[in-house]
Amino acid sequence: MGALLAVPTVVLAQSAAAGKDQSPSTGGAAPAYPYKPVRMVTTESGGASDIAARVIAQAVSLRLGQQIVVDNRGGIIAIETAARAAPDGYTLLFYGGTLWLLPLMRDKVTWDAIRDFAPITLAVSSPLLLVTNPSLAVQSVKDLIALAKSKPGVLNYGSPGSGAATHLASELFKAMAGVDIVRVVYKGSGPALNSLAAGEVQLMFPTASSAAAFVKAGRLKGLAVTSAFPSTLLPEFPTVAASGLPGYEYVSVLGVFAPAATPAGVIRRVHQEIVSALGQPELKDKFLRMGVEVRGTSPQELASVIKAEIIRVGKVIRDVGIRAE
Repeated sequence: MGALLAVPTVVLAQSAAAGKDQSPSTGGAAPAYPYKPVRMVTTESGGASDIAARVIAQAVSLRLGQQIVVDNRGGIIAIETAARAAPDGYTLLFYGGTLWLLPLMRDKVTWDAIRDFAPITLAVSSPLLLVTNPSLAVQSVKDLIALAKSKPGVLNYGSPGSGAATHLASELFKAMAGVDIVRVVYKGSGPALNSLAAGEVQLMFPTASSAAAFVKAGRLKGLAVTSAFPSTLLPEFPTVAASGLPGYEYVSVLGVFAPAATPAGVIRRVHQEIVSALGQPELKDKFLRMGVEVRGTSPQELASVIKAEIIRVGKVIRDVGIRAE
C-alpha cells in the first residue's frame, strides 16, 4: 500500500483569498473549525487509495461533526487540486509516494511535496513481498543475492509500470545488493504475477495483498517482506533486511496532507481525530482484511519518512534514470 526535483512555485495566495469568500459572515470571531463539510481529495474511484480514504472519511466524520466528502480525481490532478486549494482545513489530500517521488521522475511537475503541503499523518501502509518462482533454487534473500551475483544478467524480475512501487523496490534491492537482475515490463500486476508463476521471470516485489493468494496456493514462493519490521499482515515471513540485506526497506504508504499554511490548530484537530479513529480495533481489523496496516503517525514522523525517501529512493531513481510513464 511507497524519494524529488526543483519545480515551479505553486502560488496559494489566490486560492486562499478565494476561500475567504466561502466563509459565512459572522460579524466577529471566525466560526470554530469545522463549520462545513471537509473535502478529502484522492485518486480515481475503486482503487486502494479511494477505498482507504472512504473508510477513514466515514470514521472521522463522526468525530468532527461534519461530513468528510471523498473527491476522486484522476492521476496527479488530485495533487494539483489540493495544492491550489485554500489553506483553511476544508481541503485535505489523501495520497501515497507519488506525491514526493514523481517530481524526480517527470519534468514540469507543478508542486513540491515539502513546500506546498503540510503533513498530518501517515495513515496506513502495506509492505511488498519478495516472491520467486517455486522452481528457483533459493530459500532466503541471502540465497537469492548469492545466485544473482553468480549469474549476472541472467535472472529477470517482473514490473508493472515505470516508477511504480514494485519497480522502485526492485531497483533499490538491486542497488543495495549489488546485483544485475533484468527488468521485464508488464501492463499490470496480474499479468506479471501470472508470468512469474509460469516461470517466465524469476522474481518480483508485488504488494502483499496481491501475492498472498499465489503463495498460499503454492504457485509462488515468498521469501521476505520489505518493511523494516515483521508485518502483521504476513507474520510468517522475515524482513528482507533481517534475511540477507541489512538496511533494506520499501513500504507503500498513504498519508493525509493539507495545503501549506493551513493553521496549526486545524492540523492538530484533524490529526487528533484521524489518529483516534485509526486506533479503534474495528477499523484496524477492517484495514487488515484489506491487506493494509494502520499507522497513525505524528506530522513530524510523516515528514521524516518523506525526506528519507527523497534521499534514499531518489538516489536510485537518478542513478538508474527512471522516468515515470
